[in-house]
Amino acid sequence: MLPNGVADAAPPTVVDLAARARRLASDRGHRVLLGIVGAPGAGKSTIAEALVAELGACAALVPMDGFHYSQHVLGLLGQAERKGAADTFDAEGLAALLHRIRTATGDVYAPTFDRSIEEPIAAGTVVPADADIVVVEGNYLLLDEGAWADVRAALDETWFLRIPQATRVERLVERHMRFGRTRDAAEAWVETVDERNARLIEASAERADLILTPEASAAPVAAAEPTPAPPAPTA
Repeated sequence: MLPNGVADAAPPTVVDLAARARRLASDRGHRVLLGIVGAPGAGKSTIAEALVAELGACAALVPMDGFHYSQHVLGLLGQAERKGAADTFDAEGLAALLHRIRTATGDVYAPTFDRSIEEPIAAGTVVPADADIVVVEGNYLLLDEGAWADVRAALDETWFLRIPQATRVERLVERHMRFGRTRDAAEAWVETVDERNARLIEASAERADLILTPEASAAPVAAAEPTPAPPAPTA
């Protein structure tokens, strides 16, 4: 098993990650909630979507971004220029949903986020009753303050995705430009908003069970085993 903060020597394939998720579910013997975390632009959504596709019908995806405050609420709170910061999300709502997903016997509907309109979409996806692995993707799943600590506690395991900063920043700039910002405006937003958030997110990486990075030089993915379940309480 890889200890916290140790990264793989080579980036594992989606097949490798799916195998790890299946082992985790088998070891737990119940529905597993798996968090994929990283700074803005790290590629969390891409990996999460690929993982769920590889796992097939037994898996479902829940994005943290579905709990973003709407543009209307951000305006009321005076937080429009801080959009994306940890306190512009309904962390309590996300924690409550994860608890519901953990205990539900039927389908559970979850919100998503539409980048084309920059708004959350209520009941945008469904976690089927027979989904054994639920992948939760987002920036702040490892924070240890307030309701975010409840979010982390609801997850069976978390993986932190780390890529070179220059690559991540350029991805962010290009993303903002695709959605209408000029390059100057995109670069300014990344520098003043996204990177401030990235520093907070990076500081939470030590709480992850596994760090995934293309620049790692430690143990190979073959050594990565799911975190064992905690022992059952004694009477």
